[in-house]
Amino acid sequence: MSTPAEQAQLLTAARVQAAYTLIQPYIHKTPVLTNKTLNSIASTPQTADALAGTPFAGQTPAQPRIRFHFKCENLQRIGAFKARGAFHALLRLIEDRGEEEVQRRGVITHSSGNHAQALALAASTLGVPAYIVMPEISTTSKIAGTRAYGAQITFSGSTSVEREAVVAEIQSKTGAILIPPYDHFDIICGQGTTALELAGQLAEIGEELDAVITPIGGGGLNAGVATFFSDKTTKVFGAEPSFQGADDCRRGLEAGQRIEKVSTLTIGDGLRTPVGLLNWEVISDQKKVEGVYAVTEEQIKSTMKLVLERMKVVVEPSAVVGLAVCLFDEDFRRRVEKEGGEEGWDIGVVFSGGNTTVEAIAKLFG
Repeated sequence: MSTPAEQAQLLTAARVQAAYTLIQPYIHKTPVLTNKTLNSIASTPQTADALAGTPFAGQTPAQPRIRFHFKCENLQRIGAFKARGAFHALLRLIEDRGEEEVQRRGVITHSSGNHAQALALAASTLGVPAYIVMPEISTTSKIAGTRAYGAQITFSGSTSVEREAVVAEIQSKTGAILIPPYDHFDIICGQGTTALELAGQLAEIGEELDAVITPIGGGGLNAGVATFFSDKTTKVFGAEPSFQGADDCRRGLEAGQRIEKVSTLTIGDGLRTPVGLLNWEVISDQKKVEGVYAVTEEQIKSTMKLVLERMKVVVEPSAVVGLAVCLFDEDFRRRVEKEGGEEGWDIGVVFSGGNTTVEAIAKLFG
């Protein structure tokens, strides 16, 4: 079996293009939105009060020029980009193992909700039994969505270690084939089609991105996006919550070593997992990903409120961490100011999902 480093060498833009060709009949081409109000807010210096208590307190705030292009994967099937990777991984599995074997054994995964729903949908569409392990604290709408596609759900603890233990137990009884939520070659290629589609949509109107930023949980989306843009000039960045060490990727890059375990209850529930081994090989390559930044729970909430009220777009907390970095992280903002100059940057922001509920939103802002 090849090592993660060897597999990473095979991740190319051509692989992402091949994935897109395969999954196109099964996914939505999601819209790209702009918003002048958010451009204006991002291009305005932060106030002294906003910088108080941060490492930038008392310093002159950055004044970048930013134009956003929001890739709305919250409007993807099952409400998240995960449908891309799940369909691609399952279709490749059927190509590799044969339809009869895959339908007989079924597939299994663990997920807080978005990959759970995505694999349940893909399995239902392709006539394959699906066994899904979900944390007991998963959002009710994600549980309901997974169950609606006919998957057999088993609940577990919230950490990746607890999830994986339950997966192993079910596999021993059923023989189901594991399709991991993020640390998987075909998952990464599938998620990378988000970038391919975004770049194509902007090219149609004569636009090109200077940078793109995505959330990072397990890292499949960021690694896929970085794979697609690896032979292009667009810079790729990642974003994480900082709460209770959820910024494992940022900290790992700082330390020069992948962090293996994460235990956090950040409101960005889709970002509570450590970066996968293969994803780390991509994200830790500075030629592919130029930086990862982290934001606080309050910054995530403030950003989510802006998107709900100013864009009229429903997103889950995990989806807005990239935008929060653009609005609040002075290191990132200073880089845009320095490198973008008077022209500024066109930044693609991936809204990764919209699977929340009215009750969850009310609890956040009540």
